[in-house]
Amino acid sequence: MASLKDLRNRIASVKGTQKITKAMQMVAAAKLRRAQMAAESARPYAEKMSQVLGNLAANLVGGVQGPRLLSGTGSEKTHLLIVCTADRGLCGGFNSSIVRLAREHIRRLTAEGKTVKIVTVGKKGYDLLRRQYRDQIIENRDLRGNKPVDYEFAAEIADSIIARFDAGEFDVATLFYSRFRSVIAQVPTAQRLIPAELPETGGTAPDAALQFEPNEEVILDTLLPRNLTVQVFRALLENAASEQGARTGAMDSATRNAGEMIKKQTQIYNRTRQAMITKELIEIISGAEAL
Repeated sequence: MASLKDLRNRIASVKGTQKITKAMQMVAAAKLRRAQMAAESARPYAEKMSQVLGNLAANLVGGVQGPRLLSGTGSEKTHLLIVCTADRGLCGGFNSSIVRLAREHIRRLTAEGKTVKIVTVGKKGYDLLRRQYRDQIIENRDLRGNKPVDYEFAAEIADSIIARFDAGEFDVATLFYSRFRSVIAQVPTAQRLIPAELPETGGTAPDAALQFEPNEEVILDTLLPRNLTVQVFRALLENAASEQGARTGAMDSATRNAGEMIKKQTQIYNRTRQAMITKELIEIISGAEAL
């Protein structure tokens, strides 16, 4: 049985941990409000950009495939997976759920005989994937110095992806991130970037009165790289909100668990102390009777 001093030290240690988790919960909740507003503000622009590109693609004259970012290379032999996670842990299953989804795609593509290359954004994704797929990771970008996430950082990632595509390093690019719904719900998401995955639209007939100047192919050639940057930026903002939401929930659970542990250890301490007092009383009474 632990001594009273050991129990007091244990209770004090748990109380210290509880203070830390409570502080982390409050900080994450404060950051969550800003991150959530940024993510929600980016959604309408990104969705509207996809709709505009979908309308333009639907109006291409028959036989015209459009830019390579839209039509692809005509092959699906080599896949590039861009896995976006956080640089830090202590946020529940946020990082592991994204990596789990990426692993499922890697196993499926490998079973189909495809070549897989990986770009990680965030230290945790790199740490979790390098154990199995070290040779397939061709680039790693951490988020240190890029918080809050800005558009220039997303543009750097997008430019690197486009440069690799133009160099013929891959045929299909897929982005992995966590879409924010609420503090208790973050949805791991896989979004195809190249060839661009655009929403289905009715479009307008080629002979309709609506005309584009310059033509649709030229506009698509200009907007598609920008759309890729916008989608990456949106994913990073969604990830930032999801990370803080997951951390808020995880620290809340840790704080409550610490409270339950303190209560349990305090009960054990009180029982042990009472047992020691009772034992000492019995010894005193027994000694008195012996005299």
